[in-house]
Amino acid sequence: MPDLDRAADGYGFLGPSGTFAEAALRQTLAALGTPDVKTHPQPSVDAALAAVRTGDLSAAVVPIENSVEGGVPATLDALASGSPLRVLREELVPVTFVLCARPGTGLGDVRRIGSHPHAWAQCRGSVTALTAGATYVPALSTAAAAEAIAAGSAPFDAALCSPLAARSFGLEVLATGVEDVPGAMTRFVLVSRPGPVPPASGSDKTSVVVFQGDDHPGGLLELLEQFATRGINLTRIESRPTGDALGRYCFSIDCEGHISEARVGEALMGLHRTCTQVRFLGSYPRADGAAVTVPPGTTDAAFAQAGIWLEALRRGED
Repeated sequence: MPDLDRAADGYGFLGPSGTFAEAALRQTLAALGTPDVKTHPQPSVDAALAAVRTGDLSAAVVPIENSVEGGVPATLDALASGSPLRVLREELVPVTFVLCARPGTGLGDVRRIGSHPHAWAQCRGSVTALTAGATYVPALSTAAAAEAIAAGSAPFDAALCSPLAARSFGLEVLATGVEDVPGAMTRFVLVSRPGPVPPASGSDKTSVVVFQGDDHPGGLLELLEQFATRGINLTRIESRPTGDALGRYCFSIDCEGHISEARVGEALMGLHRTCTQVRFLGSYPRADGAAVTVPPGTTDAAFAQAGIWLEALRRGED
């Protein structure tokens, strides 16, 4: 884990100020007991992770998954390509949205709404009904949409953003709680350059990106069997195009457990043997602290005992 106190270059987040990513970073710094570390908003996920790769930032917080819309493509793709990065921890942030505009704007004036694609996906039903069918205009982040509205430079009339962003930019709130599914959560990850893996906590996840050599019947099943035969539960699996040819995909996977555990280590070795590339993204504590259930026969002790038995056979002993 990087030493936050000595990280003179600071930590980044998907900006501008007022995003849910900033809230996630504040949660991280509070949990680590280092709330005074310098923080820097970044214009996009790609920019945030590029700054980490070049060393301009020690680490960055970016969104990776939402309980309504699923994985965040920009983050999944950025982690799957370029120089390696490591996930150090995750944060869960409840998300609630407001529809806001410049003072003097009414709901009847709203024809176009700007926000991040994931925010729009979580609110489009409610907001479309409120505004009699306003169209959507993509923005780099929810707070970026609010900032553009405040500056008078937005190609839209209103923004979907957090209540904090609306207050920060002095905007008038036209409607609150406009999310279609109350209680939605967004998962954020703290990402740095490769280094020592945080020790196992007993409630961990491991993340990888797996590239298959060719497309053949049962290929995905072979990949999944590396986890299933070792009693490892997957918490997320998504396919993403590799970009080199139509129909070519890699798989972004989160599983329960830590790389220091025998069952997880053997699963990764199995993937390494059977796939063209396995990109290890990290083993880190689960944000929800949920206990991991290890099936009988897949504990470290069971793997150790099996190894002792095999060595005895190799020595010619019963």
